Amino acid sequence: MKLPIICPSCDHTLQVSQMKCPECKTEVNGNYELPVLLKLARDEQDFILNFFLSSGSIKEMAKQAELSYPTMRNKMDDLIEKINQLKK
Repeated sequence: MKLPIICPSCDHTLQVSQMKCPECKTEVNGNYELPVLLKLARDEQDFILNFFLSSGSIKEMAKQAELSYPTMRNKMDDLIEKINQLKK
């Protein structure tokens, strides 16, 4: 199941308010902001994971995705910009 990050009613970013241990049933309540990586769309998270698994090689990622290096580099630059905006 995908963790929702956007409110279906008003389109604002959701916050974590409760976590529960399935073993001992301890509950933690509060308002916690999601980490930056969890604020990204699933495909953007997958892109970052693939980058990591390809040892940080954009060239290798482009090859696996059958895209040109400049196209993959542009995707990377767009994602970097999005992450910088989310960090503000």
